[in-house]
Amino acid sequence: MKRILVTGGAGFLGSHLVDRLLEQGHDVICLDNFFTGSKDNIRHLLDHKHFEIIRHDVTEPILLEVDRIFNLACPASPVHYQYNAIKTIKTSIVGAINMLGLAKRVHARILQASTSEIYGDPEVHPQKEEYWGNVNPIGIRSCYDEGKRVAETLMMDYHRMNKVDIRIARIFNTYGPRMAVEDGRVVSNFIVQALRGEPLTVYGDGSQTRSFCYVDDLVAGLMLLMEQDAEIGPMNLGNPHEFTIFELAEAIRSKLGARVQIIHKPLPQDDPTQRQPDITRARTSLGWEPKVELDEGLDRTIPYFEARLSEIG
Repeated sequence: MKRILVTGGAGFLGSHLVDRLLEQGHDVICLDNFFTGSKDNIRHLLDHKHFEIIRHDVTEPILLEVDRIFNLACPASPVHYQYNAIKTIKTSIVGAINMLGLAKRVHARILQASTSEIYGDPEVHPQKEEYWGNVNPIGIRSCYDEGKRVAETLMMDYHRMNKVDIRIARIFNTYGPRMAVEDGRVVSNFIVQALRGEPLTVYGDGSQTRSFCYVDDLVAGLMLLMEQDAEIGPMNLGNPHEFTIFELAEAIRSKLGARVQIIHKPLPQDDPTQRQPDITRARTSLGWEPKVELDEGLDRTIPYFEARLSEIG
């Protein structure tokens, strides 16, 4: 049994990770300021004897005794991270400094949740970890992209200078139950629009690509990366099967039997045209690759949104 801190533990990804860690018998501390996290995601855990929750912002220091730190705290959808760009970059950078300081003091291993967004609008396809990226440092997405890039820098410098035991995961598009209804990411957007009988909004011509990883697969990858000793990362974690946005829209519309239009709007600034992970390193070092294909993942995700929209009314 380990004592594990999960920052952003009430969020979509964090809450699934907390579930799995508790299933393994660990003591888990969930730290969240509930900006994008939700108490609904962890309500079923409130009476669990190995679970505790602290309302706290990672931009403020905190003293805890832990063995492992999963640093997941940060808004992850463009709608949320652009809402307060300064707060977003502070969460990535100051939050990383505070969590690294904690890890250094208590000799904990720390995993940083980085992102495929550090590759920007890539000129290399698929993206390997060795690729440095093509990021606009002054664009509307840069608060997130550059914040995560600096977080990776901090991780490496604390590792080199202070021997902090680190892991870095570059997470590609992930979806599943507990995404917020107004999350703003493409899978949840399309499902919610189709269920409401609204047109599906495709930005640009829909030819831009993404790779969609089901949340259970992604959580398994994070846990494997944390507990192996061969790699500190960075390591791509995502589904290597690539789809166009238009293909995703058609798949969701077909699954729901939704007779709704697909409408097109201008492509947002710096929106990547291609996104596909090369997961050779994860396959080799972790023996990991996604098991849930998009068709099955959507079948698991759609009922969640049906229930949530029914509750909202």
